[in-house]
Amino acid sequence: MNSFKPEFINNLRLSMTLLRQISSISEYKGKEALYRKQGVDVLDRLLEIAKIQSAESSNRIEGIVVSHERAEALVLKKSRPRDRSEEEFTGYKDVLELIHDNHEGMDLSVNLILMLHSRLYRRVEEKNIGGDFKRSENEIVEKHADGTVHVRFKPVSAFDTPNAMDQLVKNYLYHSRERDVEPLVLIALFILDFLCIHPFMDGNGRMSRLLTLLLLYQSDYQVGKYISIERIIEAEKEGYYQTLHTASQQWHQSQHDVVPWLEYFCSILNHAYIEFESRVGVFNAAETKTERIRYIIDRFNRAFSANELHAKCPEASLDLIRKALKDLQASGIVRCTGRGPGTKWQLIR
Repeated sequence: MNSFKPEFINNLRLSMTLLRQISSISEYKGKEALYRKQGVDVLDRLLEIAKIQSAESSNRIEGIVVSHERAEALVLKKSRPRDRSEEEFTGYKDVLELIHDNHEGMDLSVNLILMLHSRLYRRVEEKNIGGDFKRSENEIVEKHADGTVHVRFKPVSAFDTPNAMDQLVKNYLYHSRERDVEPLVLIALFILDFLCIHPFMDGNGRMSRLLTLLLLYQSDYQVGKYISIERIIEAEKEGYYQTLHTASQQWHQSQHDVVPWLEYFCSILNHAYIEFESRVGVFNAAETKTERIRYIIDRFNRAFSANELHAKCPEASLDLIRKALKDLQASGIVRCTGRGPGTKWQLIR
C-alpha cells in the first residue's frame, strides 16, 4: 500500500528526533527484558492493571464508556456484560487477552485480522457486525456544533478494500523478513496505512490499537503488556488525531509526510517505557497500597488532585486514596487547598 511503495519507503528520511527516540526505546527495551528475566514479582500486578486500563481507554476514545467498577468486574471477575457498551468493552478485553496469551503463534494475515475483528464483536448480541470488511463507503468526518459535517479523509473504497488489505499485509511481511526497515518504523507505517484504508464499518480505531500491541509483541517490545499504551494515547487524544490527519494528507498519492506520525508513535512508546520503569520502582519500593500512595506523593513536585494520584496509582481505589490523604493531612505531611472538584493537595516539604 501507499506507505510501502518502493519509491516512497526507499526515500524515507528519518529525523534526528526520531532516531533519538528509537535509540532511547532500545535502551528501555533491554531493561524491560531484564526485569522479565529476573521474574520481578510486580509484573503480574502491572498486567492486571494494564488490561483494565487498556480496555477502558481504547473504548472510551470511541465514545464507549464503562464505569471503572464495572470494568474491574468484567476483567477480573469475568462478570457478564449488562448492555451494549459492556458487550463491546468485554469484546476488546477478550481480544486483548488473546494477544497477550497467544501472540507468538499469531502469524499476521488478512484472515487473522478478520478473526480478531470478529472476536471484538462476538459478545454483541446484534449479529453479523464483526469479521467482514466494509461493504459501503465510510468517510472520516468532523462534526461541528452547528450541525455541519466536514470530510477529513476519504479512505479506500469498499470495492478496493480486500485487495488493499492483502497488499498491506504482504508488504509488511516482506519487509519484516528482509529486515530492511527499522521494526518500529515498519509497525507505525502498517498502522497508518491500516487506518487510511479504514477496512471496517466500525472498530477501526480499536483494531489499530490491538494490532499495534500484537506487532510490538512480535518484534519483542513487550511494554504494552504491563503499561496501557491505549491510556497514554487517550491522554494525548488531540495530538493523536491531529498527527494522523497531518500524516494522511496526500496519502492516496503516496506524497504524504509520515515523519510526524512516526515521531508521535515512538513518543507514545517511550512514554510507556518510562512509566514502566517508574511503576516497577514504585511497586518494589512499597509493599502495601497505602505505602505506594505515599511513595508517589513524595515524588510530586507540585499540587495535585486525588484523581491525578489515582492515575499514577490505579491499583488503589479513590476511597483509599482520599483516606490516605486525610491521614497524611492529620499528620501534617500534606496540606489541602480548595473544595469540591477543585481540591488540590500539596506535600509539605
